[in-house]
Amino acid sequence: MNERNAVVGIFNNHPEAETSIKELQRAGFDMKKLSIVGKDYHTEEHIVGYYNAGDRMKVWGKLGGFWGGFWGLLFGSAMFVIPGLGPLVVFGPLVSWIVAALEGAVVVGGLSALAAALYSIGIPHDSCLQYETAVKANKFLVIAHGTAEEVAMAQNILQTAGAAHVGIHPEVCRELASLA
Repeated sequence: MNERNAVVGIFNNHPEAETSIKELQRAGFDMKKLSIVGKDYHTEEHIVGYYNAGDRMKVWGKLGGFWGGFWGLLFGSAMFVIPGLGPLVVFGPLVSWIVAALEGAVVVGGLSALAAALYSIGIPHDSCLQYETAVKANKFLVIAHGTAEEVAMAQNILQTAGAAHVGIHPEVCRELASLA
């Protein structure tokens, strides 16, 4: 079964993103195949990054309740401060993709570590720039991957939940099959 498909929803605010994730969970979507990313603000100015797959996160910022609600649902979490984007909170497989992009110096053609991580799994350059721009504008990304059927279901839910934009990326995610 091919699980190399992805759908990315851009949400204008955290309540819409939260609704989409709860709807995906209610529909039985595998939460290990879901990532969320958004900006967060905190008082620490010298943090380079923090990630943890354990049961706590040290810095939450003003949206702590929003992010804390996903702690038990999504696999993996991180807080990064990325030049040009600022502080980001990330949940799901996207954490490992960003870490791999940072460790492997995969930052490509002026892309941030976030966009480079998306590009590294096969999302087209223009779409990566669109997603990076959305995050810079304080929007939230909800990324689901899986089989064509799973992604189609997620696409429908993301659209119904009020995504400002939904992008489908079939047969592009080279590394997803090994993570599932």
